[in-house]
Amino acid sequence: MLQLIDIALARGETPLFTGLSCTLHAGQKTALVGRNGAGKSTLFELILGHLTPDDGDVRVPADWRIAHMAQQVDATDRPLIDYVIDGDTELRAVQRRIAAAERADDAMTLATLHGRLEDLGGYEAEARAGEILGGLGFAASDFRRPFQDFSGGWRIRATLARALMCPSDLLLLDEPTNHLDLDTTLWLEGWLQRFAGTLLIIAHDREFLDAVTDHTVHLHHGRADSYRGNYSAFERQRAEALTHRQAAFDRQQAEVRHMQTFIDRFRAKASKAKQVQSRIKALERMQLVAPVHAESPYQFAFTDPEKMSNPLLTLRDVSIGYDGAPVLSGIRRSILPGARIGVLGVNGAGKSTLLKCLVGALDPLGGELVRGQHARIGYFAQHQLETLEGERSALAQLAEAEPGRREQWCRDYLGSWGFSGAQAERPVTTYSGGEKARLALAMIALTRPALLVLDEPTNHLDLDMREALGLALQDYGGALLLVSHDRSLLKRTVDELWLVADGQVTTYDDDLDRYTASIGAGRGASADGGAGQRPSQPDRREARRQAAEQRRAQKPLKDRVRKLEKDMERLTEQLKAVELRLADPELYNSLPAEELDALLADAGRLRRQLEQTEEGWLEASEALEAAGTP
Repeated sequence: MLQLIDIALARGETPLFTGLSCTLHAGQKTALVGRNGAGKSTLFELILGHLTPDDGDVRVPADWRIAHMAQQVDATDRPLIDYVIDGDTELRAVQRRIAAAERADDAMTLATLHGRLEDLGGYEAEARAGEILGGLGFAASDFRRPFQDFSGGWRIRATLARALMCPSDLLLLDEPTNHLDLDTTLWLEGWLQRFAGTLLIIAHDREFLDAVTDHTVHLHHGRADSYRGNYSAFERQRAEALTHRQAAFDRQQAEVRHMQTFIDRFRAKASKAKQVQSRIKALERMQLVAPVHAESPYQFAFTDPEKMSNPLLTLRDVSIGYDGAPVLSGIRRSILPGARIGVLGVNGAGKSTLLKCLVGALDPLGGELVRGQHARIGYFAQHQLETLEGERSALAQLAEAEPGRREQWCRDYLGSWGFSGAQAERPVTTYSGGEKARLALAMIALTRPALLVLDEPTNHLDLDMREALGLALQDYGGALLLVSHDRSLLKRTVDELWLVADGQVTTYDDDLDRYTASIGAGRGASADGGAGQRPSQPDRREARRQAAEQRRAQKPLKDRVRKLEKDMERLTEQLKAVELRLADPELYNSLPAEELDALLADAGRLRRQLEQTEEGWLEASEALEAAGTP
């Protein structure tokens, strides 16, 4: 077993671990979770021996082979497949000894070494490496390309392949799903389920962790708490403890009401029964999860656009590609106000190509793409992070984007996205990947887009941020087009699926669970498409037109409900403040009679106003529900 016993470690003058202890047994698959800065990656460094604790012991069995996914790698001209096989260091050592024995013409040593090579699976090494690379999205034509020719995201995939190639008793993986798409995430999930050794993994994809792990170690306040079960089991157990705290309970109920309102508005629409069921499942989980995230530093929203064209975008027989060669063709799609679209497809199918065309970064090769007059797009992709001005602070960039705003407003806005105090004044070049992603999303939200186009927005984001992003997208009044390997985010925010496959963009009529099951079973995403069961294109178009008209007609009701909700929050806070004063016994002895009477009158007035506002909210909500909000 692996043991960490009473570990103490400080960063400068700041303690990171104080009396941290935990044990991992052989064959156990453990998720390592905790807030950013809790020390998850540092714990890996201790296990690998790259760091020495200030106090305590790290005990790793002497015969355990450890493999890990390196975070920093040097560029090399080694062919990709050789770079991956290099991960099996024992195999490479035997191969070098065989080469030396061949040069020395030592037949006896050669016979022994070839036997050892067979024991290590050396004759199948290239096939194993090819299988891993294929699973992670590389084409066979990539195998002989130099490692240094690949972009950063593909190098990370190659480094993950190298770690998986190494036979190990203990496998350490730090954010392995970053830069993977949904299909390769599912492949990795299956590989890790079959892995026979001990696994310790840092990841922020809850469904991935649920499928792979059977234990959870939670780092917080310098200590480690161990839980039996996957990530959802950890959430349940931790939630049971946190629900005793009033602040967590209040936050939980607010989030439950938010989700329940979302469900109620969709419940009456038969065509969205599957999506309603997925939201109900999410609500069941949220009722247990919310307290775990009750202290989240993120409290942001995507402000609704002022105006939206209908439709926002229309594609008529559009072909998209590069250098005159189409990747996708015959695309007939429309994006209407309020649409919630998830884009599925295997790696290389053309998902990012489609998004680039929609946002105007790639001109169609043929056909017609019509943009509405009020169709401002907010586009997030990993390369967008490079557009942030690295030497300037987040505060300076926000002040330039919003020249009419006071500094305190800018600080409050950045604080809602988790940039507080001195962090907002630091140069962006010092930010982590997750911090840069948060800043990019914050800058996009400022523009009040009519259409949000998000390409893998959760890479590098922690679980708290993913929760907050899901809530913000649920409440966003514009249209959403989302590509993500985070199944939880997809299930919570989209109600229509597009499938990019075989050079086409079609509607996927089943749900996300069916899609992932088909991928896992190796049947392919389109196997169960059921073309004969799909409504005709005119029928779908008419249904969307009617849904858009319904949304426009119900906008005044939605606006009234939101206004009344804000009024209730304001009146509740005012009434609490007055009642808090009235609860002080000393007040009745020290306050003049006329001021006390005025205070009592204020309390009565606020109660009446709150009751009237609540009645108005109930009436407006019932009217909205009766109208069948989509």
